[in-house]
Amino acid sequence: MKVLSIQSAVAHGHVGNSAAVFPLQRIGVEVVPVHTVNFSNHTGYGAWRGPLIPPSEVAEVILGVEERGVFPQIDVVLSGYQGGAGIAGVIVDAVRRVKEANPSALYACDPVMGNAKSGCFVAPEIPDLLRDVVVPVADILTPNQFELGFLTGTSPGSLETTLASADLARSMGPSTVLVTSVERPDRPENTVEMLVVDPAGAWIVQTPQLPFKANGSGDVTAALFTAHLRQSGQASVALARTASSVFDLIDLTYRSGERELQLVQAQEFYAAPRLQFAVEQVR
Repeated sequence: MKVLSIQSAVAHGHVGNSAAVFPLQRIGVEVVPVHTVNFSNHTGYGAWRGPLIPPSEVAEVILGVEERGVFPQIDVVLSGYQGGAGIAGVIVDAVRRVKEANPSALYACDPVMGNAKSGCFVAPEIPDLLRDVVVPVADILTPNQFELGFLTGTSPGSLETTLASADLARSMGPSTVLVTSVERPDRPENTVEMLVVDPAGAWIVQTPQLPFKANGSGDVTAALFTAHLRQSGQASVALARTASSVFDLIDLTYRSGERELQLVQAQEFYAAPRLQFAVEQVR
């Protein structure tokens, strides 16, 4: 499998491509990373250095990859944090050209906007661009609950309303929607869930919720889920593997006392997921 991953990059820490590339490589996926920013660190620190890469330069890198004859080999285009507003058009155009070269290729969009605790942390124009321009061409969508609510104009909370919101998101274009952080009111205390909905049904998995904010964990989740789904063809299998790997990554990071994901130290959890959490079909 080969993935064209169009995301941010940081020198210190692990978000965007700096979070997604290594776990994908560790499970045997070839990655072609294209960066949308090249920052010193993620913006959660409140200060950073480095450039927001102009859309024209991102497009030039993608064009160079295409000129090497790589597009027919691309199985998945993956996008995450987009930085500037012009990147949306570059991504959509790249998806179109990859699918022309390989009609079986999939596009997985992680619609990075923000979360319930921090609010929206992207440029003001990005959410509308994601909803109106990018999401309609996606095959796989991996929002958190906050992002799902914005995209669909709903307030997902219970399992039923989250399923309804995921169905609305699927009606926008994607066939598969993974909701990466479901916090329904009636769940057991100190747990969090992930929910996936596709044409075959809907499945949910519950894991302990750790008292720790792990920047980049959503990027790892989107990357691993997309790769496992492409490899297995089964959303429930992809969900089980991803939940196992990501929980163990976050748990290891929490126990280490470090702020940044212990991405390299957790590598065996990607290569051999423990599958310690049961996946339940809910529809």
